[in-house]
Amino acid sequence: MTAAVPSGVRSARPTGLDGPGLGVLAVGFGAAVVAFSATFRGPRERFWQRMTLTGLTLGGFSLLASPPSRRAGIRWWHVPLGLASAGVLYLTFGIGDRFARRFVPGGDRQIREIYALRTLRPRAEIATRLATIVGPAEELFWRGLVQSALMRRYGRWRGAALATVAYGGIHVVTGNFTLMGAAGVAGAHWAVLYAAGVPLGALVVSHCAWDIWIFLVQPTGEVEAVGPLDGGSRVDVAHRGEE
Repeated sequence: MTAAVPSGVRSARPTGLDGPGLGVLAVGFGAAVVAFSATFRGPRERFWQRMTLTGLTLGGFSLLASPPSRRAGIRWWHVPLGLASAGVLYLTFGIGDRFARRFVPGGDRQIREIYALRTLRPRAEIATRLATIVGPAEELFWRGLVQSALMRRYGRWRGAALATVAYGGIHVVTGNFTLMGAAGVAGAHWAVLYAAGVPLGALVVSHCAWDIWIFLVQPTGEVEAVGPLDGGSRVDVAHRGEE
C-alpha cells in the first residue's frame, strides 16, 4: 500500500541534475568551439553581429536539447537575487582588475582591448544585445546545458568544476590571457551558485546585469585602447573606435 501524495506536491530532481546526456554535451561544446572561434577571430568591425548570432545558435540549441534550459523562467524574486550576485562579482572583478593591470604581463593592454569592443556599436544597441540575447543565451548554454550535463554525469560539485574549466578554457580562442582568466572567474561564480541551487532565471539576471554594468556603465579601470593597430582582423587588436 502506498501513501497518497498531497495535492500540489510534485517530485523534482535537484537543479541541473536532470540535464542532457554526454552526447548532447559533445555536440553542443563542439558547436561552441566553432562559434567562439568565428566570433573572436573574425573581422573586428562585425564582432557584435557574430556574438549575437552565436548567442542565438547556442541558446536555441540549449532550449531544444536541455530540460533545465527549457524550464528557465524569471520570477520576481530572481531579480534582487540576480542583482546581488552581479554586485558581488563586480566587486571581485574590481580587485582582479587592479591585480591584472599591475602584475600580469600585458594585462593592462589586454583589458583595454576588451573594453575597446564597446566602441564598435552604439552603447544602447550593445546593451540590448547583451540583455536580450547574449547574456540569457550564455546562461542557458553554459549552465542549463553544459553544467547540467556534467553534474548529471559526474555529480554536483565535480560537474560545476568541469563546467568552470570549459567556460574559461573556450576563451583560449581569443588569444587574450586576461579575458580567459576573467571568464574563468565569472564562470566559477555562476557555476557555484547553480550547483548550490540558485535558479537559472536568477543567473540570467545576474549575467545580464553584470555584463551591462561592467562593460558599458562602470568599468573597473582605464578603458581607452593603447598601442598602434597591427592591421589584423582579430577582434582583440587595440583600436580606438567611434562612440
